[in-house]
Amino acid sequence: MTAKAKMQMRYLAVVLAAALVPAAGCHSYHIDTIVENRTGAAIQLLEVDYPSASFGANTLPAGESYRSQIQLRGNGPLKVQFTAIDGRLIQIEGPALAERQEGSLHIVLLPEGKAEFHPELTPGP
Repeated sequence: MTAKAKMQMRYLAVVLAAALVPAAGCHSYHIDTIVENRTGAAIQLLEVDYPSASFGANTLPAGESYRSQIQLRGNGPLKVQFTAIDGRLIQIEGPALAERQEGSLHIVLLPEGKAEFHPELTPGP
């Protein structure tokens, strides 16, 4: 192998090593979220707000679930809102969430504008 080829191989090895270092230390924290509609009727305009973002669905039929994977950026409460079958806007505040938490969160929407929150999350920082 020539000196030039050896130099190119070393350069390539250094570049690859430098590219892999950031990836080796990264961990993507996420929360698997399920929203279950047990209100007894379809709901409209479901929105789940969490620190730095939100997700939702136009409709969620009775007995159906909606899944989303979220990643927290910051700290704050989870909030759920939707329009009930009678046109009322329902707003419910859920548990406080913190950046770098991970795990799962099951949200059960109940009749009369109530909800249950079942978090299985790592403790916040």
